[in-house]
Amino acid sequence: MIQLELVRVYDSLIRVGIFTIGVMKWTSPQLEKLFYMRWKTLNQLKRPKIEAQLHRYLFQSPMWEQAKTVGITLAQGLEWNTKPIIEKGWSEEKTICLPRCLPKSKALNFYRLDHYDELELSYFNLLEPIPQESHLMCKMNIDLLIVPGVVFNKHGYRIGFGGGYYDRFLTNFPNQTVSLVHSMQLLERIPVEYHDIPVQHLITEKGLIK
Repeated sequence: MIQLELVRVYDSLIRVGIFTIGVMKWTSPQLEKLFYMRWKTLNQLKRPKIEAQLHRYLFQSPMWEQAKTVGITLAQGLEWNTKPIIEKGWSEEKTICLPRCLPKSKALNFYRLDHYDELELSYFNLLEPIPQESHLMCKMNIDLLIVPGVVFNKHGYRIGFGGGYYDRFLTNFPNQTVSLVHSMQLLERIPVEYHDIPVQHLITEKGLIK
């Protein structure tokens, strides 16, 4: 019953388009929890269709067509599947690179990925590149960075998965950034802090909206 009520609250947030209801102000962790509750209720039969729509609009975009090197995470859990993007990039002879977390500094290093055998289970049970078997990429050479996130606003600000890894990486990142977002992940307003860096583009199941 509690989970169902949280889902109803998140749906009301979507309808009114803000992160306040009455006198209550929702923090980033609370919004993240609410969204995961909503995500879990999404019919599993709908997920492949939604993902196919997100991928199609990405592959049709000029930013994808022009990119020679693409940075992307290997999705896990409830995240939108990124394997088709990785494999599409390989088939088009793009350079695909994945991040490895550096927990002490909360930084990211991106490594070229040529096949899945170059991954190992690392921090937070993430599959990440094996540094000894991969080529370290300079951030300036990543033409398109596909940035993960939980909840977004229309300006590209996002609530991520904690730690501020991507905000640090995006500092002085000179090239294009995009996030793949379902409409239920979009709110009119979310908590934004001074160090947050928005993504330049948002692609939803309805197309490019930013």
